[in-house]
Amino acid sequence: EADPSLQALESRQEEILKRLYELKSAVDGLSKMIQTPDADFDVTNVIQTDESSCLTTNGADLDLMLGKDYGALKDIVINANPSLPPLSLLVLHSLLCERYKILSAVHTHSSVKSVPENLLKCFGEQTKKQPRHEYQLGFTLIWKDVPKPQMKFSIQTMCPIEGEGNIARFLFSLFGQKYNAVTSTLIDSWVDTAIFQLKEGSSKEKGAVLRSMNAALGKTSWLVGNELTVADIVAWCALQQTGSANAAPANVQKWMKSCENLAPFSSVMKLLK
Repeated sequence: EADPSLQALESRQEEILKRLYELKSAVDGLSKMIQTPDADFDVTNVIQTDESSCLTTNGADLDLMLGKDYGALKDIVINANPSLPPLSLLVLHSLLCERYKILSAVHTHSSVKSVPENLLKCFGEQTKKQPRHEYQLGFTLIWKDVPKPQMKFSIQTMCPIEGEGNIARFLFSLFGQKYNAVTSTLIDSWVDTAIFQLKEGSSKEKGAVLRSMNAALGKTSWLVGNELTVADIVAWCALQQTGSANAAPANVQKWMKSCENLAPFSSVMKLLK
């Protein structure tokens, strides 16, 4: 039989070796943190190597994303206040129309006395009326006296969504683009910043956001990476509505022109005149 004292010594030695291994792992982790501090981590390279994949744009894929049942047309219904029109949702509507067959409609709720003519025609004229079942998505905008935009979609299975930024995220998701965690987080951050600081914040907050945008746009063509995202749409619209566009620094001015070269942005600009 083994000597109990010898067994105890071996057991103690194994415990010491285990603790040394754990200590070495902890030191290795700390050394990596020191080399690349979290607060100073530059994610530009991560974003640029992010391969965003987009689903093909046929009807079946949109049906899958929308949860379309037995060929029935799904409807998005948005309530918005005409005194502060949600421009980003109008841009997204135009982008969706470029890719899918959208049945669009604009109505006025009884809570609103009058709506400018350009807002009543913000979706343009639909000259060719087709049977409802031939469209891929219904998109109805109702001008209503509400404190913030509200969206209803598939009422039986989904709660209403409130807020321009949240609705914009949902609409952009219909394009089927997929991003890694870093890119998705940055996009969400820019959307929130545009809504709560650039659009609703103080002059000091707006100035800080413009400086941050200028720095980001010095590294990439768009706010997050080298492709248009919902962050660009919401931020551009916020700049237009706050009157901060003229005071924007050089990189932001260049980015704004890139946005305005796209048809959905230029069509929305007409509503501001």
